[in-house]
Amino acid sequence: MVGVFGRSLSFPNKNPALPKPPRTHHTRSVSLPTRSHPLLSSLRDQLSRLDAWSSSSPPASSSARFADGLSRLCNALDSLDDALHLPQAQSLLRAWPQLAEKLLEDFLHFADAYGIFQCSVLAFKEAQMAVQVAIRKRDESKIASYMKARKRIHKEMRDLTSTIKCAAKCGILHGPDHSPAPDAELVAGILGVVEATASVSLALFGGFASSFPARKPSWSSRLRLSQKAKVNERIEELECAEERLWSLRKMKEEEVREVLRKMDDLEGCVECIES
Repeated sequence: MVGVFGRSLSFPNKNPALPKPPRTHHTRSVSLPTRSHPLLSSLRDQLSRLDAWSSSSPPASSSARFADGLSRLCNALDSLDDALHLPQAQSLLRAWPQLAEKLLEDFLHFADAYGIFQCSVLAFKEAQMAVQVAIRKRDESKIASYMKARKRIHKEMRDLTSTIKCAAKCGILHGPDHSPAPDAELVAGILGVVEATASVSLALFGGFASSFPARKPSWSSRLRLSQKAKVNERIEELECAEERLWSLRKMKEEEVREVLRKMDDLEGCVECIES
C-alpha cells in the first residue's frame, strides 16, 4: 500500500520549485516492424527468383532456360498454395470476394491455356516422329504434312499468347470501398504470382510461335521486328532449316545424319519443357 499513494514534502527553508525548461527535442517512439509469416517470406523469395529469370531474357534461348523458368514458376505456385491455407488468407478472401473471383478466373484461363499447349505439343511430337521416318527413307512426300504441323502450332501458340495477355489484365488493387487491402503483403504475393505466371507463359508460348514461323520472314519484316521494344525469345532447338527438308534426295549421307541430329535435338527440347 505504500507505493500506491504519493506523498508531497515541503521544506520551509527551500525555494519554491522552478518550472522545468522546455525540451529542445522530441522523444521518438521506436516500433519494430512486424515479421512476415515464413510462408509469405518464402513466396516473396520465389517471386524474386522469377523476376531474376524474366529480367535476363536473351533473343534466343535454349530449352533448358524455359524449363528452368517453368520450374521456378512451379515453386512459386506451390508457395502460393501454402500461403492461401493461412487463416489470414482465408479471412482476406472471405472479406474480399472480388479478389477470390479474379484469382479463380485467371488460373482457370491459365489451366485451359496449358491444356491446349499440351495437346498441341503432343500432336507436333507425332508429326515429328513421322518426319524422322520420312527423312531416313528420303521420302519427300511426308514433308508437306510436317510443314503443316509447324504452321498449325505457330497459329495455336499465337492464339494462346493473345489469351494470356487478356487474362493477365488485373485491376483489383483496392477493396470494394476503394480502401487499401487489409493485408498488403499477402495481396502483393497473390497478384505477383498471377503476373509471373502470365510472364512465363507469354515467354514460352511466344518462343514456340517465333520458332515455328508461318513463313520465312522477309528482310523488311525482320527489320520491323528488330525495331520493336520487345521481341519474343526464340527456342534454339526448335528452329529448323525447312528448305533443307525439300531436298532429301539430293542430300549426302552426312547431311541426312545432320538433319536427323537436329530433329533429335528438337524432340529432346520438347521433352525437356514438358517435364
